[in-house]
Amino acid sequence: MDGFLFQATLYLGAIVLIVPIASRLGLGSVLGYLLIGILFGPVLGLTGAEMDSLRHFAEIGVVMMLFLIGLELEPRVLWAMRDKLIGLGGLQVTITLALVTGAAMVFGQEWRPALAMGMIFALSSTAIVLQTLSEKKLINTPGGRSAFSVLLMQDIAVIPMLAVMPFLALPGHGGDHGAEAGHHGAVNLIAGLPAWGVALVTLGAVVGTVLAGSFLVRPLFRFVQAARLRELNTAMALVIVAGIASVMLTVGLSPALGTFLAGVVLANSEFRHELESSIEPFKGLLLGLFFITVGAGMDFSYVREAPVLVPVYVVGLVLIKVAVLYALALMFKLDRDNRWLFTLGLAQAGEFGFVLSAFALSQNILPEEIANMSNLVIALSMLITPALFITHELLVRWRARPAGEKPEHDSIEERHPVIIAGMGRFGLTVHRIVTMTGAATTVMDHDLRVVQRMRKLGIKTYYGDPTRPELLASAGIENAEVLVVCLGDHDASTKLVAHARRVRPDIHIVARARDRVHAYELLRAGANDIARELFDSALRTGRHVIQKTGLTPVEAENAERTFFEFDRAALRDLSKVWKPGVPIEDNAEYMELSRALDEELANALARAPLREAYPRRHTDDAAPQILDPEAETDEETGKAREGDG
Repeated sequence: MDGFLFQATLYLGAIVLIVPIASRLGLGSVLGYLLIGILFGPVLGLTGAEMDSLRHFAEIGVVMMLFLIGLELEPRVLWAMRDKLIGLGGLQVTITLALVTGAAMVFGQEWRPALAMGMIFALSSTAIVLQTLSEKKLINTPGGRSAFSVLLMQDIAVIPMLAVMPFLALPGHGGDHGAEAGHHGAVNLIAGLPAWGVALVTLGAVVGTVLAGSFLVRPLFRFVQAARLRELNTAMALVIVAGIASVMLTVGLSPALGTFLAGVVLANSEFRHELESSIEPFKGLLLGLFFITVGAGMDFSYVREAPVLVPVYVVGLVLIKVAVLYALALMFKLDRDNRWLFTLGLAQAGEFGFVLSAFALSQNILPEEIANMSNLVIALSMLITPALFITHELLVRWRARPAGEKPEHDSIEERHPVIIAGMGRFGLTVHRIVTMTGAATTVMDHDLRVVQRMRKLGIKTYYGDPTRPELLASAGIENAEVLVVCLGDHDASTKLVAHARRVRPDIHIVARARDRVHAYELLRAGANDIARELFDSALRTGRHVIQKTGLTPVEAENAERTFFEFDRAALRDLSKVWKPGVPIEDNAEYMELSRALDEELANALARAPLREAYPRRHTDDAAPQILDPEAETDEETGKAREGDG
């Protein structure tokens, strides 16, 4: 018991210390777990015989991961993504598998282990790539979405790979699931059955899993939830995973296959989110433990014995993947920047390779030496993933012209009463409503790609940095009536407002604000009207919520209007006591006034009858007004702006 507690403390302590550091350095949690294993195993030699039993326990994390992947794959979502899943993802897996298999045979491997190695190295790291894309705000780019489709197809492909691998066992080695079942302490019901019996039992297990997920789990979950004890929901989720895994082992199938099927069946269930939240913590820790055991089992003696061959394997794998991915990116017509993001982002091997390698070893498909070498190549290719993303960033910067060589801004010959600076989705919406009412606009943007896209849409847009005085003068600032600042850049929009107010004290300026503090800055810079992001969408969401609590649509609209009027006046009052550079919570005068205004609003809402329009708080029409159109994702920066409204 003492030894177990010491090991648990050691591993958990390392996890909470090293994994956050790895994540902050951009390496990702998976590499953090691998580094812990490498530190405890090859470096410090702290691991021993307990690693085998620990690895079998940690494999439950892999099973849980596949169950959660299944829960995410609603049939309608899969159908909507069928082109990229089958085309882009399917071609990547198939071509890479074939090339790696051929390369392994060239290096002297027999076709069975060569094919297993093709499966192992055809996959990329879902955990590392998705996390890195999210951190770098690239997940919603065309390259990021294409990478996600390929990763999803790879995750799905793991299931048939696990099903096919037992048939690759070398003759005379007894490579079947029975060995695995016995290894896990399960009874194998198909031992000694004829081929047709094995087929019937296997088919029955799959059909039974689907039927149980469709008709048995829902009433059981309702029964458990009636007790209103959260721990029972967690127990129910674990029973589903453990029970299906046990059934699969009993009939000689991979437990991952069964749990994945169950996840897909339950993807449309009303208990899907409850299952995800219950299993996610267990999956994360157990999967992390699995990667620790992989890292601890890595044999770096191969690097010492073959200092040239190991790098050749790693570089060769990356080059094969780069060639395949780049060709597919060309085929599917990704632009150059997204093409390299897609290619370099997926050029490593993945965590499922460890799973397949361990499975191939247990099935006697791969010799232990080859399996260990495969794990080493996988881990090293994953370790260089941050370098691959850095390479992509360098390529993008290299392609971009230096600041001094950017194209000169356009010469603007037209003069219109409304100038719109910034043509992301925010600016585009403003332009559409203004022009549809008959007013003419002069539109400009600093992003050449946005300008080209607008021109293709038939919207005359001028290229140039709106904060440059000469461009603003070229656009006719001296005669314009309204300047609309729709820039996504916080500092640039404030700078533009301040400059426009200096050169044209009488022009009306409408500016887009990121949040409340940015609104104060723009008011100080000279903006007349402020459009805060997210405020209007949050306001309308609140109206829908209170309407669902029993208010009529008219009552909810009156409450919304009153809140809007009070908040608009309060923002103007608060801007007078706001101090630049001082956090709001540290400004005593601001906080006191804010609490008083909130109390005034609450009292007004409590006193006024809901069925009549609330009395509007007096506002000075000559003072700057706060307009609040619905916020959009900031297309200029690719970020979803968040603020307190």
